[in-house]
Amino acid sequence: MAFDLILRNGRVVDPSQQLDAVCDVAFSGGKVARVGPRLEAGQGTAVRDVSGFIVTPGLIDLHTHVYWGGTSLGIDAEHFCRISGVTTSVDTGSAGPGNFAGFRKHVIEPSQVRILAYLHVSHAGIYAFSRRAMVGESEELRLMDPISAVEVANANRDVIVGIKVRVGRLASGTSGIVPLDIALQAAEEAGLPVMAHIDFPPPSYEEVIDRLRPGDVLTHAFRPFPNSPATVQGTVKQAVLDARKRGVLFDIGHGMASFAFKTARAMLANGFLPDTISSDVHALCIDGPAFDQVTTMSKLLCVGMPLNEVIAASTVNAAMALRRPELGSLKPGSAGDASVLSIKEGRFDYTDAVGEVMTGDRKIHAEGVVVGGRWWHPQPVGA
Repeated sequence: MAFDLILRNGRVVDPSQQLDAVCDVAFSGGKVARVGPRLEAGQGTAVRDVSGFIVTPGLIDLHTHVYWGGTSLGIDAEHFCRISGVTTSVDTGSAGPGNFAGFRKHVIEPSQVRILAYLHVSHAGIYAFSRRAMVGESEELRLMDPISAVEVANANRDVIVGIKVRVGRLASGTSGIVPLDIALQAAEEAGLPVMAHIDFPPPSYEEVIDRLRPGDVLTHAFRPFPNSPATVQGTVKQAVLDARKRGVLFDIGHGMASFAFKTARAMLANGFLPDTISSDVHALCIDGPAFDQVTTMSKLLCVGMPLNEVIAASTVNAAMALRRPELGSLKPGSAGDASVLSIKEGRFDYTDAVGEVMTGDRKIHAEGVVVGGRWWHPQPVGA
């Protein structure tokens, strides 16, 4: 087989195959072709020496906001993915059924990087999220549009992976948990999972996860108090353990206000790791405290999450949450995406969403990405 590209001599870490070894990764026809030592390059094969770097399946950021120009919180997906080593950016509810067509035509389709979406059950998605205007779209029940959400989801199955809803005092106000119930009805009708945002009570953390079904995702899962998954004694709430046993997925969703080192330390001390790591990057947190996917991964690494679990939570676990098994893996035949990372050692200050500063000894850096079997990065590896 003729290869289009070979990444040579990297430390390949692919949790989907329980693989952690120095070897080559070859791509052909936009897919992963082979993983192994000393793969032979043909006359037309591009070869990149990635010795000393880590090669993973293409990183998946399960929670982003990339409807750039269509919403005030949107960022540019291609720029973000280049600097953070992400090959699949999942937008979570920036658009609803009333404006998804524009998101698809003007952002998703022209993008060189893969963009998938959780469609908001609210008609216009998250339409007023800025430093000057902050309106919880789920507070106004007249904006809930489940029938149209099902129609739009069914018409865009190639890119819509689920239904998004935001509940909590800031997002749903006096409507409480009702928008979640509406979203669950729409998701059931469409045969899709829900991603539920939670902020301050009401409703409570327990009320939200008690409603979620196997395969549904709770984002902002390692929130600070109030609505933390940990008790004041530092144990994991029983409702959280029960939800995981039932198949509910727990996603980090860092964002501007939704991740606390205190919570993460308590959860990890009890052996409760997040299923997925995501940045929830948007216009109000891309300059801190979230920054990007690799910074969020670095925080979990420095809090004590093992490297292979950090990578799994950003690759194969996210792919399973999306129900897209062709992603998040370097198995031959998988999507031809890979991320090239380095881990720097030293002293690095990290800030969580409540202002706690933690000094970590490691930091994950994005050195480049492969998208569709082609090297896709403006800088030489290691620059």
